[in-house]
Amino acid sequence: MLDSGNKQSKDTTPLPHREGQGGGSAVNALGTKPIGQLLMQYAVPAIIAMTASSLYNMVDSIFIGQGVGPMAIAGLAITFPLMNLSAAFGAMVGVGASTMISVRLGQKNREEAQHFFGNSLTLNVIIGILFLVGVLVFLNPILRFFGASEQTLPYAREYMEWILYGNVFTHLYFGLNAVLRSAGHPRTAMYATILTVLLNTALDPLFIYAFDLGIKGAAIATVISQCVSLCWQLYIFSRPTEVVFIRRDTLALRRHIVGGILSIGLSPFLMNACSCLVVLLINRGMVEYGGDLAVGAYGIDNRVLFLFAMIVMGFNQGMQPIAGYNYGAQLHDRVREVLWRTISYATVVMTVGFLACEIFAEYIVQAFTTDPELIRIAAHGLRIDVALFPIIGFQMVTGNFFQSIGQAGKSIYLSLTRQLIFLVPGLLLLPRLMPLLGLPQLDGIWWSLPVSDGLAALNAAVLLWMQMKEFKLRDERLESRDSQAQPSFIAHLSSLLSHTLRLPRRIHYFAVNRVAPYIPLFSIFQHEDKDEEEPETR
Repeated sequence: MLDSGNKQSKDTTPLPHREGQGGGSAVNALGTKPIGQLLMQYAVPAIIAMTASSLYNMVDSIFIGQGVGPMAIAGLAITFPLMNLSAAFGAMVGVGASTMISVRLGQKNREEAQHFFGNSLTLNVIIGILFLVGVLVFLNPILRFFGASEQTLPYAREYMEWILYGNVFTHLYFGLNAVLRSAGHPRTAMYATILTVLLNTALDPLFIYAFDLGIKGAAIATVISQCVSLCWQLYIFSRPTEVVFIRRDTLALRRHIVGGILSIGLSPFLMNACSCLVVLLINRGMVEYGGDLAVGAYGIDNRVLFLFAMIVMGFNQGMQPIAGYNYGAQLHDRVREVLWRTISYATVVMTVGFLACEIFAEYIVQAFTTDPELIRIAAHGLRIDVALFPIIGFQMVTGNFFQSIGQAGKSIYLSLTRQLIFLVPGLLLLPRLMPLLGLPQLDGIWWSLPVSDGLAALNAAVLLWMQMKEFKLRDERLESRDSQAQPSFIAHLSSLLSHTLRLPRRIHYFAVNRVAPYIPLFSIFQHEDKDEEEPETR
């Protein structure tokens, strides 16, 4: 059970109206409604939202690649590590807060859930401003460190400057979307994402082509679309009828609240921070072994793979409030069921991605560029990247599952081993081994991704097996405690008979001490004078 410090008094006020259901039934249904229906109810909107979010990134890349050129695509790919670092800080607050809100609502502690929400708003603003100032001052050296060349640096800087100007709004937008799902608004979170995607898709050609702003226009369109959706989210959370809403007295930071958010959010932060390091190494490896076009090829492949990964993340986001609520309520059977269902669906999605990318790689890449060499490099890399895709879904769900039930340590361990223990050594060693196999060194960069995913999946399987054993032991203890607390029918009958059939002292002693050890029925007389000594014989 989670505890972030001093607990607030529990608010037993009935939960407010949630998305067409009265009296907090949408939140309470997390512990009662059939898991299959519940997962679809929460996952489908999240899948649509995450798929739309992925398409949102793909639209930028397609317009930039087709309208600005292959070097612009490479420049965009250079910004990925910095975007991951920004996302790491946003996820630390957004995921941490939404998880804690789910668990506290499962514990019927609405007041503390409210404080987690208020503190998350303040943290997002503070971290967003600090990130903007810190990065903007050193932007050129950072981009060069991430692999920018003289050809790609102007594109990377132009795009990243405007993304940084909107960094605070981006953090708030993604953070509030996560809270919307935890507070019983999965459809609203989906609509907010779809609104952002539609606005971005409409504004991209306007700013890139009509206003002739190039790659800068794509960044401006991104920030404007997020700001519009953020205004809608703030309106929703300004209503006192919400499970959690904007309240002035919850905005002041409290140590145990901030500690709870950051302890859970540390796992996604480390995952994204590790992704920053990994993408940095990938970009530098691409530049060293394949040049700027190889960086652009990775940028294209990353967008394609991101689409399938986001569908799985949609299932994970649907699972998160269900697993968190039921874990808080100690309903372990329901926790197990939502986990296995999510793993099954994720495996199907990644298998479809594997088949699509292996068969149609060239056609997929052609949507982003018309450059023949870039198409060749990207299609080759895409086929390698998806080599172990069918097992990646299991690995992704398992890591998110531990995060959802508040076991930050295990989630952090999985993220660190996948990124640092398996992937980073692969990126450094495999390019040097490829010539021994008669393969180009660039293939070593591509192959490091599926190899690390395979090892990470095995690692996750071991950890999950141990967790399932722990759940089983807890359930056995609960069942044992319940059976002891509820006397059986035989016990009630024994008590009745023992009070009805009062025996003489000598006969009572004989029945209890001489006969009962061999014929248990006679133990019904044990309540009388339990410490009675054998009567004196005359």
